[in-house]
Amino acid sequence: MAQSKPRIGIVLGAGSARGWAHIGVLRALAGAGIAPDLVCGTSIGALVGAVYADDELVGLEEWVRTLTWRKVVGYFDLSFGSGLLKGEKLFDHLRGGLLDKRIEDLKRPFAAVAADLASGREVWLREGLVADAVRASIAMPGLFTPQARDERLLVDGALVNPVPVSLARAMDAEFVIAVDLSSSTVGRYAKKAEDRKGEKPPNMIEVITGSLNIMSVRITRSRMAGEPADAVIQPRLGELGLLEYHRGGEAIAEGVAAAELAIPVIRRALQDWN
Repeated sequence: MAQSKPRIGIVLGAGSARGWAHIGVLRALAGAGIAPDLVCGTSIGALVGAVYADDELVGLEEWVRTLTWRKVVGYFDLSFGSGLLKGEKLFDHLRGGLLDKRIEDLKRPFAAVAADLASGREVWLREGLVADAVRASIAMPGLFTPQARDERLLVDGALVNPVPVSLARAMDAEFVIAVDLSSSTVGRYAKKAEDRKGEKPPNMIEVITGSLNIMSVRITRSRMAGEPADAVIQPRLGELGLLEYHRGGEAIAEGVAAAELAIPVIRRALQDWN
């Protein structure tokens, strides 16, 4: 009896600047003839996923590869309210092109994850303006100001579901490929006591990002243990800082490399699927 093709879902995890690796993963999968039927993501994964869902990944990659540190800083509009950055400069740019759609009008089914700041509940964003959904999903506490939506304040979905396999299953994905960006991030600053002599202690940003790494890894492991994917791609991005968006070329290359390692396993799993 001939086997039918499963409905494939791609899940793109949180990871700030490391999320540019998702571009490389998706490009490598496409080159191998593996085409997901639906896509969902958290935080930076929501941004890349929304663009991919509308077949605009090439445009995003071209923009990412032009980013320099000076350009990245230019998108940072300082705020002294509930976050260091408003995020309006960046999203005004993205709304003018890549994210200027409604979720319902994208070429593939798409959804993003955010967290309700008041209740702590996980929120699935499956309709409405793409830019608003992505802005909510990417609102890292302390960095970006929360996003108001439906009388709620929404923040980064990484707080509740960094790699949302459960969302892909709810969208009727039968075979889920998850991209986990957190696997090699903890321990970046680990050194023996004798190697730390004479060094300055980590600065505030390093302490915050290191703490966020620990939180993300713990939550990801817990969620994926109870909600496993059928295949997992884990780019090794431990040396890439959370805010180093200007290093997109390196992240994309690592995404390609990690996906190429996983593709033979994915192909076998798809062949065995019934």
